[in-house]
Parts: sequence; C-alpha cells; structure tokens
Amino acid sequence: MYCPFCAADETKVIDSRLVAEGNAVRRRRECQACGERYTTFETAELVMPRLIKRDGAREPFNDDKLKMSLAKALEKRPVSVDQMESLLNRIKHRLRSTGERELPSLRIGEAVMSELRHLDPVAYVRFASVYRDFQDVEAFTAEIQKLSMDEAE
Repeated sequence: MYCPFCAADETKVIDSRLVAEGNAVRRRRECQACGERYTTFETAELVMPRLIKRDGAREPFNDDKLKMSLAKALEKRPVSVDQMESLLNRIKHRLRSTGERELPSLRIGEAVMSELRHLDPVAYVRFASVYRDFQDVEAFTAEIQKLSMDEAE
C-alpha cells in the first residue's frame, strides 16, 4: 500500500483489529520512508447478483432501493436501526449465498417478506400490500388471516 503522505510503497502494519462485527479489518500502518502513521480499512468485495425484473429487464442490485422499501414498511414501528440493518444484511447474505449471477426480482421480495414476517407483522402486511399489488380490502383481509393462521400454528 502506498503512503498517502509521501507515496512510498514500503509500509509496516502496526496493529490489526476486526471491526463492523467482523466484516472489516482496521489496520494501523506506518510509512517506513517518512514515519507517518495512518489507518486503513479492508472489507471483502462481495458482488450481488443482477436482478431480472418482471418485464424481463435486467438491472444491478440496488442496496439503497431495498433500504428505502424496508424503511417505508418499518416506519413508525418498534424496530431499531440495528434490527433493520441486521435484516438487510440477512437478506443480502441470502441472495449472495445462492451463487447465482442473476436472480428474479421476485426472490428478493419473497426474502424480504420472509424476514419481515418474523420481525414485525404490521411491516410485513405493509410490504406485502405493495409487493403483491393489493387492489382491494379483501386482499388485505386474506393476507392478515393467512398471517394469523401461521402465527396460531
């Protein structure tokens, strides 16, 4: 790694620590040429699969789009930011672990609904109403009844 101060390529790692729940490594480095110290962070570059939309169009996975839809579903619900981040990480892990280069966007919707069903039933129904394009009250009622039956089991 090049020194950000003098651009020398001889640096020494002084200290390494895991950060971000073990998903990154923080390294303190010292330049052998100028003696300056600096910090670097290393993370694995994991590629998310491309999405195949309902109309057949293909687009890259959009992390921000997923965060926004989760935030809307969880708005004013008793779910912490940490719980939401954990949910987001579980969904992304599930998608990456398929090993597929492309996935139907339906798989993301189903993964989100599966996670929300366990986290917050109200957020689940909110998300399902948009994802499944509920057209009337009967569709809401049917989904809530299905959710109630699943919880009773």
